[in-house]
Amino acid sequence: MTTQIALITGANKGIGLETARILGRGGAAVLLGARSAERGEPAAAALAAEGIDARFVRLDVTDADTVEAAAKWIDAEFGRLDILVNNAGITTTGATGFPPSRTSPDLVRTAFETNVFGVVAVTNAMLPLLRRSPAGRIVNVSSELGSLTLHGDPSSPVHGVNLLPYNASKSALNAVTVAYAKELAGTSITVNAATPGYCATDLNEHAGYRTPEQGASVIAGVALLGDDGGPTGAFLSEDGPLPW
Repeated sequence: MTTQIALITGANKGIGLETARILGRGGAAVLLGARSAERGEPAAAALAAEGIDARFVRLDVTDADTVEAAAKWIDAEFGRLDILVNNAGITTTGATGFPPSRTSPDLVRTAFETNVFGVVAVTNAMLPLLRRSPAGRIVNVSSELGSLTLHGDPSSPVHGVNLLPYNASKSALNAVTVAYAKELAGTSITVNAATPGYCATDLNEHAGYRTPEQGASVIAGVALLGDDGGPTGAFLSEDGPLPW
């Protein structure tokens, strides 16, 4: 089997769907992780109508049973996984505009449940399948808002965006990325964080100035880095590496 097998979480819309489209147009079989058939099947059908090998996979990153079931299904259908894009992510309704001192701990927990713990759960479940790939790729979809260096720089454009739940969860995701990259150093699997930039999606009520297609091109580009010594343990943007 030479076709790449790619799983994208949160792939029924936005950047996730566009990432699946780019990878599918490149010849990969794309598995669209979504929380329900109502969300995922129409997205997979739309890609299939374009000639892309796309399948819906029920996968709620906060539900251990669906994560385990998805891994078992991929194993039975393909026997391996080449690309994992941990794209599923949330902001927390009610947190925008509140300073950290007025932010409920429950909102922080909610953000971490999807943006951090969900990534760990999915990565651990899929890692045995990625180990069977000749060149496994893990891409964690992060954000400039997760960069502690940029937040600490008063001249940075993100310095004033002080959203505790989202920012802290993306900083933690970056730390998760480094941890897995260290464990998998010397293997055929690379692990990188990538930021699509500020894209207009449901996540920000379409306030972003970039399109989902533009953001997805960054994510797909990192997922397709070759096996010729490409980076691992890096935080990558369209313009190159970002500081952690």
